[in-house]
Amino acid sequence: MVDMILNRANDAWPFLVVLGVLVFIHELGHYLAARWRGVHVEAFSIGFGRALVSWQDRHGTTWKLAWIPLGGYVKLHGQEQPEDVTEEVRASWRAGETFHEKSVLSRAIVVAAGPAANFLLAACLFAGLFMFNGRAVTTPLVNDVVALSPAERAGLRSGDRIDSVDGVAIARFEDVVAAVSSRPGKTVAIQITRQGLTQMVEATLEARSVGSHMTGVLGVKGGEVTYERMNPLAAIPAGIAQTWDVGAQTLDGVWGMISGARGTDDLGGPVRIAQLSSQVAKLGIASLIGFIAVLSVNLGLINLFPVPVLDGGHLTFYAFEALRGRPLPPKAVEVCFRVGLALLLALFVFATWNDLSHLGLFRWVASILA
Repeated sequence: MVDMILNRANDAWPFLVVLGVLVFIHELGHYLAARWRGVHVEAFSIGFGRALVSWQDRHGTTWKLAWIPLGGYVKLHGQEQPEDVTEEVRASWRAGETFHEKSVLSRAIVVAAGPAANFLLAACLFAGLFMFNGRAVTTPLVNDVVALSPAERAGLRSGDRIDSVDGVAIARFEDVVAAVSSRPGKTVAIQITRQGLTQMVEATLEARSVGSHMTGVLGVKGGEVTYERMNPLAAIPAGIAQTWDVGAQTLDGVWGMISGARGTDDLGGPVRIAQLSSQVAKLGIASLIGFIAVLSVNLGLINLFPVPVLDGGHLTFYAFEALRGRPLPPKAVEVCFRVGLALLLALFVFATWNDLSHLGLFRWVASILA
């Protein structure tokens, strides 16, 4: 167990790189939006606690690199309400550059810019990968046929290339999955290419229950992965589309956990991210960049959840303020923040418990006590 802990410590650099990039871009979004809306930024910190390195720029912003690398923050000038600070603090505020005196729209822009920056980072990283490394394309080749499946009964074999399903052209193996899943229980015409010859077969798809809906199943496995480089005009929209797809899959997974359709074993925290960062870094720089892009989408989405303390919680408060014409009562905001903080702490503890369970810490402790 000691050796495992030492190995984790040696593999810490990928985690620091991944987290540093994500936090910096997120906070940079807040910083640039604040500058745009005329809000003075007092501090920009990567990490928490005592600063290891710090300097002040010509605008009066203190830039810091702190020793606890689990996040970061941007300190906005006059972020507090006037009634929450002393008269001395109010006297030090720069007129016209405080956050609280800006319009609801300006404040919302500053808050939303953090998650927006994460989405933009992901889209740029995906587009860059598609241009220089190529986009992964899974060819619609059948590698294996499941026994007693609709595919076996239809006569499909390993090596067949699926060209169309019910007249829908197939370019990737994912297209096969999409075409089949939307036709549970139906008989479909499948055009295949076998040894250079085109054939037509019919298969009656299996109807399988997944959560609250039915999906069609053909019973084939496969697809050979190839990488096709894209030009910038194609890579940019593809990067945006990939960011959207990752976001949709993330939300679908979260909803599955909430609804009980899937378990919570996959829910992880910083320890799991550190473990995956090390594993992905060993696969090469392209894999690490793709991992950062996926995490950036996740970070952006999580911050938009309407939970007080998160950016989404602030945006919810601003929405109520816009509708009411005045801010929510301070007492209501305080209660919401306490509830939100409790939820985040509970989620953090649960995710960390999952992480430690996956590492085998509890089995190791049990073996010692046995």
